[in-house]
Amino acid sequence: MSYKAEYIWIDGTEPTAKLRSKTRIISDGAEPDTWGFDGSSTNQATGHFSDLVLRPVATYPDPIRGGSAVLVLCEVFTVDDKPHGSNTRALLRPVAERFAGQEPLFGIEQEYTFFQGSRPLGFPEAGYPAPQGGYYCGVGADEIFGREIVEKHLDNCLAAGLTISGINAEVMPGQWEFQVGPLNPLDVADQVWIARWLLYRTAEDFGVSATLDPKPAKGDWNGAGAHTNFSTKAMRAGYDAIIEACEALGRDDRPREHIRQYGAGIEARLTGAHETAPWNEYSYGVSNRGASVRIPWQVEVDKKGYIEDRRPNANADPYVVTRLIVGTCCSALDEAFLV
Repeated sequence: MSYKAEYIWIDGTEPTAKLRSKTRIISDGAEPDTWGFDGSSTNQATGHFSDLVLRPVATYPDPIRGGSAVLVLCEVFTVDDKPHGSNTRALLRPVAERFAGQEPLFGIEQEYTFFQGSRPLGFPEAGYPAPQGGYYCGVGADEIFGREIVEKHLDNCLAAGLTISGINAEVMPGQWEFQVGPLNPLDVADQVWIARWLLYRTAEDFGVSATLDPKPAKGDWNGAGAHTNFSTKAMRAGYDAIIEACEALGRDDRPREHIRQYGAGIEARLTGAHETAPWNEYSYGVSNRGASVRIPWQVEVDKKGYIEDRRPNANADPYVVTRLIVGTCCSALDEAFLV
C-alpha cells in the first residue's frame, strides 16, 4: 500500500510570495523525505541551474483527500544544502530558539477576501453594495457571502489539526477572517501558511478565489490585515512588560523596519482611516483600533496579558512578522527585566 503526500512550499514571487504544491506517492510505512522541484518555474532559480530541494518540516492530515493522505510543509534549500534566499522560515528559526526561554506566543488574525471574477463576492455586477457596517459579524443572505466556503475551510483546518481559534465575517461583502493560535513563533507561522493553502484549495472547489490583497476594493472600504497578537511569559505576568514591548516597537528605526516588511501595498491600507494608524506614524493605546499597537482593555484591567500589532498586512509573511516582533520585543524585555 501507499499514500498521497502533498508537498507545500513558498515560492520566490515578489513582492508577495505564493504557495506551490505537488503530490508524491509514498510507500506505506515510509516518512516524507526530501524531494526536488524546478525552481525556474517558481521564481527561485534560473533555467540553466534550476534544481532546488524541498525539506519537510511539518506534516498534517490532509482533510481534502482524507484517509492516510498528508500535507507536508517544506522549507526550500539549494542543492548544496543551504537555505534558499526565499526561505524566510530559516531566518526565524535561530531567533525563536534564542528567545524560547521567554515563551513567546502569537495569535494571528488572517483576513482575506473572496472574489468571483473581477469583483469581491457579494458586489453587484454594476455599482456598489450598501456601505460597510452591517456585514461585520452579520447574518442573512443580504449581508453574508461565501459562508459555505468559510465553514468548509474551518472544518478542513480542524481536520488537519490546526490550532484555529475562531472565524468571523468582516466589514466588507465577501471579506472574512480566521484566527490561528496561540502558538509559538514557528508553529503559528507554519499553521498560517497551511491554513492559507487550505483556504485557496477549499475555495477552488466552489469556483471562487481568495485573495490576501491588503486593499481589495478601493474607496470607503476597510483593507485586509493580519493583526498579530503577541505575549511573553513576562507580559502574561505583569503590565510593565506590556508597556516595554509597546515602547520597544516604537524605538529608533524599528517602526520603519517593521512597516517595510509587513506586506506589500501597506501604504494603501494604513492610511489613518478604516481602523488603522498612518503607516508612517507609530502609536499605541488602550482599546484603540486607530493605533499601530492596541492594548486590549481587559489587559489594562488585569495589568497583564498581550498586545495586538495592527500593522501587518493580510499578505504579510508570518515568518517575517513573528521574527521581527520577537527580535524587537524579546531583546528589549531581556534588557529591561532579565539583566
